[in-house]
Amino acid sequence: MTGVAATYTDYTDQPDAATRSRLSPRALRARLVPPFTDSALWGWIGPLLVTALAAYLRFNRLSVPGTKAFDEVYYAHDAKSLLMYGVETGKNGPPESFGPAEYVVHPPLGKWMISFGEWVSGYNSFGWRLSAAIVGTLSVLLVARIARRMTRSTLFGCAAGLLMCLDGLEYVQSRMSMLDIFLMFWVVVAFGFLILDRDQVRARLASRSVAIDGPDDNRGFGPRVGFRWWLLACGVSLGCAAACKWDGAYYIPAFALLAMFWTMGAKRAAGVHKPFVSTLRRDVPGGLLTMVVVPVATYTATWTGWFLSNGQHAWDRDWANGRATAWGLGWAPAWLRNPVRGLWHYHWEALNFHTHLETYHKYRSNAWGWLFLNRPVLYYADYPHYGKLGCKTQASSGCARMIYNLGTPAIWWASIPVMLFMLYLVFRRDWRASAVLVPFLFGYLPWLFNYKRTMFFFYALPLLPFICIALAVTMGYMVGDRKASPNRRMIGATVAGSYMLIVVVLFFYFLPILSERTIPFTGWQHRMWFQSWSEDAGS
Repeated sequence: MTGVAATYTDYTDQPDAATRSRLSPRALRARLVPPFTDSALWGWIGPLLVTALAAYLRFNRLSVPGTKAFDEVYYAHDAKSLLMYGVETGKNGPPESFGPAEYVVHPPLGKWMISFGEWVSGYNSFGWRLSAAIVGTLSVLLVARIARRMTRSTLFGCAAGLLMCLDGLEYVQSRMSMLDIFLMFWVVVAFGFLILDRDQVRARLASRSVAIDGPDDNRGFGPRVGFRWWLLACGVSLGCAAACKWDGAYYIPAFALLAMFWTMGAKRAAGVHKPFVSTLRRDVPGGLLTMVVVPVATYTATWTGWFLSNGQHAWDRDWANGRATAWGLGWAPAWLRNPVRGLWHYHWEALNFHTHLETYHKYRSNAWGWLFLNRPVLYYADYPHYGKLGCKTQASSGCARMIYNLGTPAIWWASIPVMLFMLYLVFRRDWRASAVLVPFLFGYLPWLFNYKRTMFFFYALPLLPFICIALAVTMGYMVGDRKASPNRRMIGATVAGSYMLIVVVLFFYFLPILSERTIPFTGWQHRMWFQSWSEDAGS
């Protein structure tokens, strides 16, 4: 099975026009879109096996604990309200109530997705976690398949998927009815569509390369790429990500920039004489439509329930009724302009809330410490004594049942040197490095400048897919290509395999405090490697 580095020169060696003219169409296509060198069947079997492991881990004991943990008290309730009224209503109990309009600060799509599980299985702990488990499992499959396409290696695709499967943060969020797992899912979906678009653009240029030097190319613009359906799907997915949490909007400029530069690079590789001007004139206008207008339209569409409701159930739905007309919208009928103004005012209130959210919380953590796992959040804690809930120790300290959103240290701590290695590879013109580094930076850097805002470690979850793919690419460089010496490949494979083994061991070592399993109280203490991890540490 080929290593990642085997595709390095195929992706980065850009031929000039003279070289391209000597290439046959098949050779040009192989240069622009390197073929997969391993079995297409195993390209599905391998990732599906990893996904099956992820499904077992995430669905096993999914209903435990049987009560709401941490922010489930908000989102499980809001999801039920959406099923009943199409908007978030009521006040958090006990007793729970549904009906009066309630102010919420996150868009509705993630809660709509939670409501699917409640619709299928009822308003219970399994029901309000079902959708999270589904998308958390599917994210593992997507990462494995995306990494396989990027590396042209099923082995390293499965490695990326396995890392995703065995990360503690992704595991815990896949078993909680919170919004971040849905945000991450749509970011991964959008990224997958972006990679498919890249391959499609390059394949089209290769098949139409005869027009580059022909009479239809007298301006040096090359052949037209045509309508980019995968990029349209990427735009829709980014709108869905933003409709789960506003953080998803960070990835819109990141993916748009990647799409533009990849298109320009593909045209240059195909021998187009003016790749920059060609991209600017032919592709950027359509790209603005699919990567700006489409996400905004998709985001707005997720508020349909709010538009169809009224002030009795939907917050700010009737805010503009009776107010003086503003924004020059006097020409529009009241039934149109008032809801638009009401939704705008709602978003202004939510933005003001997020901007000034500085309330102290025991488990808050600054973004500068996320990659170091400086402060995982305790979602649930119980302390049974001997004979209760499976506690078998007779010590006075009894047992502990915990749920921490603790990421697997071997993954998160390795992300720092690996992303620095990706930066190095950017200068080596490996497109895969920019593919993971750019969205990683766009998704992470904005948080670094929010010094006073109340933040939590689980906000970092959308960064994880890019970390896992970057680790898989790095392991490919360790192993080397088929031209490397047997000793070099053996040493590289040993190092990469040892690293994966460490990830496996650490995940299962921490699993009891990720999944509310009964362990001796001293067992919990042994897993608190740092004082900041302990529940009484504060921040």
